[in-house]
Amino acid sequence: MNAARGGRSSGHAPHPPAHAAGAPGEVRIIGGQWRRSRLPVANRPGLRPTPDRVRETLFNWLGQDLTGWHCLDAFAGSGALGFEAASRHAAEVLLVEQDRAVAAQLKANAGRLKAGNLRVQAGDGLLALAQPPAGRPEGWDLVFLDPPFAAGLESQALALAAGVLAPEGLVYLESGQRQDATALAAQGWQLLRNLRAGAVHAHLLQRGAAHDTTVQP
Repeated sequence: MNAARGGRSSGHAPHPPAHAAGAPGEVRIIGGQWRRSRLPVANRPGLRPTPDRVRETLFNWLGQDLTGWHCLDAFAGSGALGFEAASRHAAEVLLVEQDRAVAAQLKANAGRLKAGNLRVQAGDGLLALAQPPAGRPEGWDLVFLDPPFAAGLESQALALAAGVLAPEGLVYLESGQRQDATALAAQGWQLLRNLRAGAVHAHLLQRGAAHDTTVQP
């Protein structure tokens, strides 16, 4: 592991899509082996890819090389987060998406890139979080949590993620509101980094004592 340890899905939301750089209906991978690749996004109401600006900052936090990392994107949506991790040579990325049409598009995109380190699973993100990764008892190295903003799933998803996270694993939580560091600490989470970009609040978390370093967008 690198970067943040040394220091999403992009789910469905009730507000209009916030497609960053690129034409509507597509997402652009911003780093790694598939940098600049543009992938179509299924035309579904409220599908909300994580903006380029937020993804760029997130992978500056994590480091640009995720070789050996095992990652879960529990609310995959457009797959922007998971594809970025796979592009940066993660050993395994599992995308979980409940909407079957969206999941089918993710599978098509993975096939287009010949992404052998990426799997797509049609199903519920919370149920996926309740199961440890197959053949990896130590858990996930990185879990992306980007549930629908209006669903209020943050606390439940974090509680489940704690049970399937590797001892020094990281959680990226994207939400419509800033998560309070004191409340997170009470749940056993350390807030390593956070930023706000428009309606998006991004948080990088690890199990442990409270510490809050705010990064301005």
